[in-house]
Amino acid sequence: MLTGKVAIVTGAGSGLGQATAIMLAAEGVEVFITELPDRLDRAGETLSTVTHSGGTGHVRALDVRDLESISRCVESVVEQSGRIDILVNNAGVNVRKPALEVTESDWDTVLDVNLKGLFFMAQAAGRQMHAQDPAGGSIINISSIMGLGGYWDRVAYCASKAAVINMGRVLALEWGPQNIRVNAVCPNFVITPLTEPIFANNPEFTEDVMRRTPIGRLPTPEEIAAAVVYLASPGAASVTGQALTVDGGWTAH
Repeated sequence: MLTGKVAIVTGAGSGLGQATAIMLAAEGVEVFITELPDRLDRAGETLSTVTHSGGTGHVRALDVRDLESISRCVESVVEQSGRIDILVNNAGVNVRKPALEVTESDWDTVLDVNLKGLFFMAQAAGRQMHAQDPAGGSIINISSIMGLGGYWDRVAYCASKAAVINMGRVLALEWGPQNIRVNAVCPNFVITPLTEPIFANNPEFTEDVMRRTPIGRLPTPEEIAAAVVYLASPGAASVTGQALTVDGGWTAH
């Protein structure tokens, strides 16, 4: 279904990005696995899984906070593979603090990656998707249920993820005529190496999250990846400007 397509997945050294890169490769996609320059060993682990399963992948250094790094990454992908069909904007960070304690540095740390970096990565890939023949592509931005509602101690994160959704709607409107689709996936909390210590050390938080999740469990990285693969696929050819929740019913409240 996606055989021969070319994808970039940001932050693909662990968690959701890793699961997404592996699943796209299993669908026949040539996957460019990106990570921060000091985390390329993690990207290498993802690549090892991809190649051992018979998939095709490559590692690229990328810091979405650096526009030159974005340009170099995109140019390198196009130089090697000729086009970009799929971009998964997964790289993200969080600073957990009560709103009254958030500093300018905290705010900038979160927004520079989750919103500014995500936009300029979409812009760079979008320019290539416009220019290539045939034009077109699918951009999937990883937002969050925190982009659809608030939660304590995450004001900058919630603001960034809400902005990602509405930014994607604008891109869907502007780029739709070139057959470029832009959507968001909004996961619940997912157990990953990044979140596992948070749950292990905060029983009250864990209880609250589970109480808000009707199915009684959190989604797996692979379930989020499956939503991304759907949005990248021809089966979603008429789906653009949407925010797809994979949240176990959290937002049904």
